[in-house]
Amino acid sequence: MPELVFFSGTMDCGKSTLALQIEHNRSARGLQGMIYTRNDRAGTGKLSSRLGLVTDSVEAGEGFDFYAHIVAHLSAGGRADYVIADEAQFLDPGQVDQLARIVDDLELDVFAFGITTDFRTKLFPGSQRLVELADRIEVLQVEALCWCGARATHNARTVGGQMVVEGAQVVVGDVNQPETVVGYEVLCRRHHRRRLTSAAARAAALSPDVLPVDPDSVGDPVSGLSAAE
Repeated sequence: MPELVFFSGTMDCGKSTLALQIEHNRSARGLQGMIYTRNDRAGTGKLSSRLGLVTDSVEAGEGFDFYAHIVAHLSAGGRADYVIADEAQFLDPGQVDQLARIVDDLELDVFAFGITTDFRTKLFPGSQRLVELADRIEVLQVEALCWCGARATHNARTVGGQMVVEGAQVVVGDVNQPETVVGYEVLCRRHHRRRLTSAAARAAALSPDVLPVDPDSVGDPVSGLSAAE
């Protein structure tokens, strides 16, 4: 039976790489897929991975109708054996409903890839609808790591290396960006709650520890007597 499958995870955990791998495996067996994405780091009409892999795609912008596009493609004599939708967190709920309709009415597998929550730990509307409708949800097993080495579970937005928790939900950016621009960093829950990015942690490590001690009350390290004595 065809399925709507939602592959979810944080940034930098290999979602787009897996999408490209699925495309490669299926096309190698003679199947033809329709590939969609939105706001990819490589630009309009591209699906790219941080490993350097890239392929052409259809840009599914605001107001794009997946179901109508597939039907028009098939009606014109085109072929479609499956659908890949990357950056699915940016889709609106109605567009996710269209993906589900493709599965149910056209009997095509749909593989959607996206981040579950935004930089404020709030569900993206598209991801929320996918959780509600998907036949299967797969959490990617390639774990992104926080700067502390723990499993990264949250996406942090940074400006100047400092985490921010206010602003528009969608601001396109990437991990490992210069600290002078808007970027993103994956963190474990503890450090996301503490707003402690790698840059903030480095700054804290370099800061001298100053103890609030009155020098007149410090005892002699040998005799143990204080200066007042």
